[in-house]
Amino acid sequence: MSSVELSTIVQKLDLKILTPEVDISTIKISTPEINRPALQLTGYFEHFAYERVQIIGYVEYTYLQKMPREEKIPIYRQFLSYKIPCLVYTTKTTPDEDMLAMAAEQGIPVFASAKTTSAFMAEIIRRLGVELAPCISIHGVLVDVYGEGVLIMGESGIGKSEAALELIKRGHRLVSDDVVEIRKVSDDTLVGSAPDITKHFIELRGIGIIDVKTLFGVENVKDTQSIDLVIKLEEWDRDKEYDRLGLEEEYTEFLGNKVVCHSLPIRPGRNLAIIVEAAAVNHRQKKMGYNAARELYKRVQESLIKKTKPED
Repeated sequence: MSSVELSTIVQKLDLKILTPEVDISTIKISTPEINRPALQLTGYFEHFAYERVQIIGYVEYTYLQKMPREEKIPIYRQFLSYKIPCLVYTTKTTPDEDMLAMAAEQGIPVFASAKTTSAFMAEIIRRLGVELAPCISIHGVLVDVYGEGVLIMGESGIGKSEAALELIKRGHRLVSDDVVEIRKVSDDTLVGSAPDITKHFIELRGIGIIDVKTLFGVENVKDTQSIDLVIKLEEWDRDKEYDRLGLEEEYTEFLGNKVVCHSLPIRPGRNLAIIVEAAAVNHRQKKMGYNAARELYKRVQESLIKKTKPED
């Protein structure tokens, strides 16, 4: 089961630590779901999703404020007896001294966020969804071309990195070279990124490793990108029939999600960067409702009908 370190979430969400004596370095979160313990604060603990991040919003805070101390203490004790990963107070609210003391005693970290409860919930769910999404690593190059995430695949040495370098020189952005980590963040979306160790680097045979961020600037690199199109580079095969119209889309599959895929034969003299640009723009055009191949087919059909139509 995948997990994410709590310290990473604390840093990325800019949470204020209210229990500095609690060590969070070993705490991990393994579910992208969260829980607002409204029923638990009334004493109902059946079906308590204690493994989730617990969020105290303004409603829960005001409810606790009105509860007598002698009633709160047993609720706190039972609530904190579960091994919850952390407790977050939102909307600029803060826990009382009893909650802080008992949480520290149980080794449960407590945090505060200035964001409203709804805004914080949306942000942490999105963040955990990305961090805990199913992930695979594949051999390829991921480039942002006109806002479309183009994953270039093919045999080692076929020219993927060289095509990416030409695209970068033409103003597009590198996400990852050689190894692409693909995460399924939803049934419709795949997000690609680079491993930390190779981020912003490209390997060029005969030259070695180059740092794209240093050579070309921060505007030519990107940390993550949705994968919208796959281009498979392959050696030209004289006996193979290649699609010349593109009436029917071909797909490849990652983690159960289908992505449009084009097989691109490599021959001397073909400018891969320009072809990839054209493929990205054409794909974007199709998403906007215009398909050039179908338009051509429509014109041909109309021309044939006119030729076969009898004269009046």
